[in-house]
Amino acid sequence: MTAIIFSDYQLICGFMDSCKSDINQLKCGSIRPGEKDVHSQGEVVSCLEKALVNEEKIISQNCKKAILRVAELSSDDFHLDRHLYLSCRDDRERFCEDIQGGEGRVYKCLFNHKFEDAMSDQCREALTTRQKLIAQDYKVSYSLAKACKNDLRKYRCNTDNLPRAREARLSYLLLCLESSVHRGRQVSGECQGEMLDYRRMLMEDFSLSPEIILNCRTEIELHCSGLHRKGRTLHCLMRLGRGDKGSLGQNCQQALQTLIQETDPGADYRIDRALNEACESVIQTACKHIRSGDPMILSCLMEHLYTEKMVEECEHRLLELQYFISRDWKLDPVLYRKCQGDASRLCHTQGWNQTSEMLPPGAVFSCLYRHAYRTEEQGRRLSRDCRAEIQRILHQRALDVKMEPGLQERCIIDLGKWCSEKTDPGQELECLQDHLDDLAVECREIVGNLTELESEDIQIEALLMRACDPVVQMYCHELADNQIDSGDLMECLVQNKHQKEMNEKCAVGVTHFQLIQMKDFRFSYKFKMACKEDVLKLCPNIKKKVDVVFCLSTTVRNDTLQDNKEQRVSIKCRKQLRVEELEMTEDIRLEPELYVSCKTDIDKYCQNIPFGNAQVVECLKDAKKFLSSHCHDKIFKLQETEMSDPELDYTLMRVCKQMIKRYCADSDSKNVLQCLKQNKNAELMDPKCKQMITKRQITQNTDYRLNPVLRKACKADIPKFCQSVLNTVKDGKELEGQVVSCLKMKYADQRLSSDCEDQIRVIIQESALDYRLDPQLQIHCTKEINTLCGEEAAAQEQTGQVEECLKINLLKIAREACKREVLNMLQESKADIFVDPVLHAACGLDIRHHCASILPGKGRQMSCLLEQLEDKTVRLQPDCKKRLQDRQEMWSYAAKVAPAEGFADLAYQVMTSPSKNYLMGLLALGVCVLFLLGMTCGCPS
Repeated sequence: MTAIIFSDYQLICGFMDSCKSDINQLKCGSIRPGEKDVHSQGEVVSCLEKALVNEEKIISQNCKKAILRVAELSSDDFHLDRHLYLSCRDDRERFCEDIQGGEGRVYKCLFNHKFEDAMSDQCREALTTRQKLIAQDYKVSYSLAKACKNDLRKYRCNTDNLPRAREARLSYLLLCLESSVHRGRQVSGECQGEMLDYRRMLMEDFSLSPEIILNCRTEIELHCSGLHRKGRTLHCLMRLGRGDKGSLGQNCQQALQTLIQETDPGADYRIDRALNEACESVIQTACKHIRSGDPMILSCLMEHLYTEKMVEECEHRLLELQYFISRDWKLDPVLYRKCQGDASRLCHTQGWNQTSEMLPPGAVFSCLYRHAYRTEEQGRRLSRDCRAEIQRILHQRALDVKMEPGLQERCIIDLGKWCSEKTDPGQELECLQDHLDDLAVECREIVGNLTELESEDIQIEALLMRACDPVVQMYCHELADNQIDSGDLMECLVQNKHQKEMNEKCAVGVTHFQLIQMKDFRFSYKFKMACKEDVLKLCPNIKKKVDVVFCLSTTVRNDTLQDNKEQRVSIKCRKQLRVEELEMTEDIRLEPELYVSCKTDIDKYCQNIPFGNAQVVECLKDAKKFLSSHCHDKIFKLQETEMSDPELDYTLMRVCKQMIKRYCADSDSKNVLQCLKQNKNAELMDPKCKQMITKRQITQNTDYRLNPVLRKACKADIPKFCQSVLNTVKDGKELEGQVVSCLKMKYADQRLSSDCEDQIRVIIQESALDYRLDPQLQIHCTKEINTLCGEEAAAQEQTGQVEECLKINLLKIAREACKREVLNMLQESKADIFVDPVLHAACGLDIRHHCASILPGKGRQMSCLLEQLEDKTVRLQPDCKKRLQDRQEMWSYAAKVAPAEGFADLAYQVMTSPSKNYLMGLLALGVCVLFLLGMTCGCPS
């Protein structure tokens, strides 16, 4: 009987009364008796159903109710829907042959095969009409109405609670039931299964969503036509929403967002068929440990984004979906479950199925992550579970700025202006950070906030963490396992930036982050936390990190120099300040002022030198004579700082790291270079370190200002004896060893203070062993060294052979300037045998045997040896005797070519002469003769 009634609409009670005018208006068939009615076999009802689901046609409310009632009555058995039955007879046999009729089972089977290639077009069209009716009234689905009847009543998801019209009933009922699930309430398994089927149905076919058809028609026609099947049209629209290929209108964007909330694919990736099919292989390999349908599948896919396990098609579908999920925190079910209490408490959110037009996209998530990184002193924090979840999502979404709604919205203009060519993963955010000072105020603020978060938790930089995994596993694994990072992991990576496990990508990423940190001290989390109070008190209104470091360092230095009882900079800040100062020495780009001043010189002299390991700085030091004035001044200041505080000399500390541990472990950091110099000739000294120490000694001897120990010891002597040298040097020019040479001459005259004399003696001893430590000798004798002493100069180990060669060849030296330098060396050796290493080595035994009781210095031991040489009863070592005789000849020649310049020099030459007694006797005899002549020839009074 039911089949007979449903075969002709005229037999359905009340149907004719409700739909008579609509049938005529829509020309769905004849209603006059006696006329042949070709539509009597359900075609009239089908015509009205099509008109009902067509947004452009208008049907009266009474007829609409009647049509939906008929569809509801036929929901049990598909035979009762005459049009669908006739359209799908063959398809039913093809796809659902074994499916028993009744309870809507055949409908569901056909729905599941709707987009199969073998499905006929007329059946697919009929099925689509049926699905659209279900979208307007859930009761048209027998299985859904039956399975969810009790849950709908239990959670009050009936029509009385709906604020919208009847046609949206299915979507609102889905939202109501989903809200109950998200709040942790029990919804029967059968009902959840039905919900899953219909959410998948809505995601598969955009035409089932009237709002999508109404608001996205233009976009579909222009960009997404021909992609009807399996959710491809919706993903095409999502791609437009991301801005990858075109753009969406505001209404279409909102319609898509609403649909995704209704279908809730974040709760079960299988709802999104396009995503499911594209990512099946990735899920089977990378996420096989997670139960099918678990919300964490999406999280797993995000963690493998841009890895070798990800396939391109899956990557696109995943990013398209995540773009919309990121704009509504409730669409991530794990996040919602763990953070709903915190969001309500801190961000004033509403229920799952309630929306606030006042909240911009991503506002709640932004609120949550701001609280996630607050300290206890800063106020209320998130619960532990919520904080962990926020960190997880931040780590995933930082790969793409489009998954940061606030960032994309505020920086859309700057992205186009500065970063249009930066399209690879993670490049857009790096680009914005690089142009931080050029960004609009709103964009700069949000980029700054995100960078500040990265400084506390560098694992937000997922691509960097993947690149740095070998280094992290080897050196920083304990820090990486900590739930709270607090900047320790990045500090560890910086410290190990030059380990062999470090690859180029990781090194570049770490350096980039260091460069970004220089733009604002807040971007260095540990520095910010240690020094924020000191910065506010001592360096207000200073933002750039390099300026803050300079301000605080200057304060610390001034307090130290003035011997203030209380340092103005706190202890914890001073400790972290030291870390920052040391890190900045590794790469010249980390000192922007120096880098800008020397950029032209770097391009000219250090073009192919890597920036890391302070190699460019070392290159500039080597080329110092040729640098531009601006760069030269900066490099000189840098060297002055490093010599005062050798720990800031990155190259020295790196090359001599092990030797410092061996010889200088107990030395103060500011005395490290002095300690290394004292142990330079130790048997176990590393050759590379020894070479670096010599290099620094050469630098120090070029200008007394680069030798803080000498500068302090000779503070009074320099202006007293060498003021004329200081007066001849122009501002900004180096002294090229002239002051040191001046002091060395006064040392020979024995006129220096004891402290200064001690330091000059050390310098003379060192330079006597290595001619390179005597800048004036190098300047004036370069030609002579190359021609007369080339073999000695080429020796790997310098032990004074070049100086000895020059002394021996003194008569061959033509240039007066070079001859003067060699004569100065001879004069210095007369003052102290220790500054003549060759002679000292030859006469060591004789000194111990004959002059042991004679104190060194002031020429005393030299005079002792010369007296022993004159004594015929004393037998000196042959080598010592020969060397002494050679020296006497040299001194005699020196006295001829370089006579005393004054009475003081004459007196010194007499007192240090080996014939001192003879000369003193002659002098006394001369005085007596003059006295007698005066007495004899004088006039009597």
